[in-house]
Amino acid sequence: MKYLIVGLGNIGDEYAHTRHNIGFDIADELVKNHNASFETQRYADYTHLSIKGHQLHIIKPNTYMNLSGKAVRYWMNELDIKVDSIFVLVDDLAIDFGKLRIRGNGSDAGHNGLKNINELLQTQNYPRLRFGIGNNYPKGRQVDYVLGKFNSEEQKFLPELIDKSVKSIESLALRGLANTMNEFNK
Repeated sequence: MKYLIVGLGNIGDEYAHTRHNIGFDIADELVKNHNASFETQRYADYTHLSIKGHQLHIIKPNTYMNLSGKAVRYWMNELDIKVDSIFVLVDDLAIDFGKLRIRGNGSDAGHNGLKNINELLQTQNYPRLRFGIGNNYPKGRQVDYVLGKFNSEEQKFLPELIDKSVKSIESLALRGLANTMNEFNK
């Protein structure tokens, strides 16, 4: 089996470690844990690793969030990976901070990265990990909140949540989507 793991985020130091870039942070931790490293290639930073014979191709699109589908479509075609073997790592305002939700498909729920992926792949039937960032912001301040850094209280829990997210990726590769959803959607 081979998978395309897609960490969503925006390139540039000003976006590093913001709520919207949690997909990049999870992908970075996965790659670090397996002693691999990214290299910049077409439309994305890319690396490849193997877990017990299962091939994981990991990308962090460098197209900016709103054009993430361009990188996903390119790498999916380049590596001949089926759409149901894509696993997108994304932030989600509608889920409380500290919660993870893994789904086999679904709408973009207003997320511009998912919206572009759905448009370019012409489907929403691919697995995704939705990392809850909550919606604790004043009216009209959504953009500032999403592009802001996690607060000090949230940062205490981030390493554990990122580690759990990495374990869900490894579980997907080794045990499949249904088993991973059963374990991690508690």
